[in-house]
Amino acid sequence: MSLWKVAWRSIQQRLFVSALTVLSMGLGVALVVAVLVVYGVVSQSFHRGGEGYDLIVGAKGGREQLVLNTVFYLSQPVGNIPYSYFEELTIGKFAPAVEAAIPVCMGHNYQGFRVVGTVPEMFTELKYRGDKSYEFAAGKNFQVENHFEGVLGSVAAARTKLHVGEPFKAVHGSGIGGHTHKQPFTVVGILKPTGTPVDRAVFVNMYGFHDIHRAEAIISGDREGNADHDRIKEITAALVCTNSAAETDVIKRAINRDKVAQAVSPVRVIADLFEGIVGKLQWILLGMGILTTVVAGIGIMVSIYNSMSDRRHEIAVMRALGASRTTVMLVIMMESVLLALMGGALGLLIGHGAIWLCSPWIAEQTGVIVGLLQFQLIELILVPGLIILAAAVGYLPAMAAYRTDVSQSLITTP
Repeated sequence: MSLWKVAWRSIQQRLFVSALTVLSMGLGVALVVAVLVVYGVVSQSFHRGGEGYDLIVGAKGGREQLVLNTVFYLSQPVGNIPYSYFEELTIGKFAPAVEAAIPVCMGHNYQGFRVVGTVPEMFTELKYRGDKSYEFAAGKNFQVENHFEGVLGSVAAARTKLHVGEPFKAVHGSGIGGHTHKQPFTVVGILKPTGTPVDRAVFVNMYGFHDIHRAEAIISGDREGNADHDRIKEITAALVCTNSAAETDVIKRAINRDKVAQAVSPVRVIADLFEGIVGKLQWILLGMGILTTVVAGIGIMVSIYNSMSDRRHEIAVMRALGASRTTVMLVIMMESVLLALMGGALGLLIGHGAIWLCSPWIAEQTGVIVGLLQFQLIELILVPGLIILAAAVGYLPAMAAYRTDVSQSLITTP
């Protein structure tokens, strides 16, 4: 009979205690797995947001706030820049180095989702996740000449229950409870899920975004006082794609020397934000998971060690039949390894199963679809890690077995 079978038989003889030990180890591993998978999901969601363009040009202020507002539709706008400055990117001095420049305007919301004023090229000239083009699950893109048309991200459409052809009214400000504008927009398209913050936003024609103020003024009879709204004077920011990395740096330095605007690289800022906020939290949770696993490993040691007094006769018989001290020691170590590996397998099932059950909610909140078999490469460390832990915690009871007095145990044990 192989030593592994002997170790397995020993586990079967103490089935209840072994099952509890495996469960405790499984819960610790499940916590580690959940942290790693969730970290991977958050990382994907975070970093995908800034893909698709090289620079964000906005008002002077905090770089992080500009990125949070423009990329993730969070926080408040830093301020506005003149539309004439945006034209420097399209027909002015920066135009030769710019492949595409998309204006965005912030300041309204609908049912808590940011309403973003932009142009149809947002969904034709920009890409997401590197090289993927925006596609429509229903309807089509809005048109420049139709000022009061809008397009919804997949999550925004699902949560607001708006469909193509239905009207909606923007609310002034970034939170619920502001002034509701009287002029409605009409939904003409709903985007397919992208796994980016675009899924959680409502996009409208930039001209309509500004015209809703003028439309209300006309309704109220104040035509002269709102004549300035006939043309766009300011935008919140511009999403810029350049022809090359070198030209990106040239434009960035030139704009940052001006007093009017700033240019930031969203990928770099997002990486800093992620490591500074999410990264630290991940290490804390991962540390808790590892600590839980180590405690479960100590439980394996205690479980096996406490059983040694009942197994002295069994060990003495093995020795009497010719097993060496080293063989007995190896059996105990193998038992520890088996318990740890079974706990690890259970933990993988619990961890990935829990994430899979939560996948509809994760997809709704982040747009990232998590499958049952979605693993992180770092999880491969778990197997050798558990074996090392099992060997470490199994050493003490294995030494106790190694030192068992055969003659004494055969005499005193009935």
